[in-house]
Amino acid sequence: MIVPDYLRQGDTVAIAAPARKISPAEIAPAMHLLEQNGFNVFYDERLFAECHQFAGDEAVRAGYIQELLDNPDIRAVWCARGGYGSARIIDSLDFTAFQARPKWICGYSDVTVFHSHIQQNFNIATLHATMPVNVHEEALDNAANRSLIAALRGERLRYELPQHPLSRPGNFEGIVTGGNLSMLYSLLASPSDVNTDGKILFIEDLDEYLYHIDRMMTSLERAGKLRRLAGLLVGHLSDMHDNTIPYGKTAEEIVAEHARHYDFPVIFGFPAGHEADNRAIRMGCPLKCLCEGHSIIIEN
Repeated sequence: MIVPDYLRQGDTVAIAAPARKISPAEIAPAMHLLEQNGFNVFYDERLFAECHQFAGDEAVRAGYIQELLDNPDIRAVWCARGGYGSARIIDSLDFTAFQARPKWICGYSDVTVFHSHIQQNFNIATLHATMPVNVHEEALDNAANRSLIAALRGERLRYELPQHPLSRPGNFEGIVTGGNLSMLYSLLASPSDVNTDGKILFIEDLDEYLYHIDRMMTSLERAGKLRRLAGLLVGHLSDMHDNTIPYGKTAEEIVAEHARHYDFPVIFGFPAGHEADNRAIRMGCPLKCLCEGHSIIIEN
């Protein structure tokens, strides 16, 4: 795996919007966070383009991100927000200059398209982390933001979590891949579909019906994505919905049910996903899980 250079004082982070539109007010606290930590911030007026719910049409979004990928002075691209739209532009991007001089692509949710596509096609690490839309002036110094900055600087990421009743604990290590479950499901059989063999699969999701969670897990299982995992790491499964006739299981129970068909370790309760405590994970990099008493230690 190729790891982009870590950032130093004075390096430039660009803010991009590959999916839903964003406003200047929504990114202002994130700019303060970067500047307080010694980074320069780059964006231009195309960041605030609008086309219905998108941050401009496909040509605008792809053109802007292409320039960021090609610009050697930009050391990281931080996606402003998720929503929907990255899959509509990923195939029009030319990653030649990016391959020659990799930089950190940062974000989560819809940005899973970039994580998977870059890992599968170019073997380059990316950063699953909070995004500018989630940064608030009154809470700049929170765990999610600190982990983002630490990850960009190359510091060791070490998280301690309590045992979860649905976990199947075990020590394991491997390259971590994955991201938003809905996006992973949508990428199956596409050029962005990531190989999970021998890897640790991380999943999280938001605002889904419970039967959708089962449908997506069933599809991953049928596609062989669970067959040879080193481990399964489950983050936030937030704000789930049920039908009038209840499904009968929680989202976590649905995931655990599918994992029972295999013998890899399963860790629930990792603090990443669509909640405020969204800790950074270097995707495509080694991750180690150690069970110590009643605690789980995750190192990345």
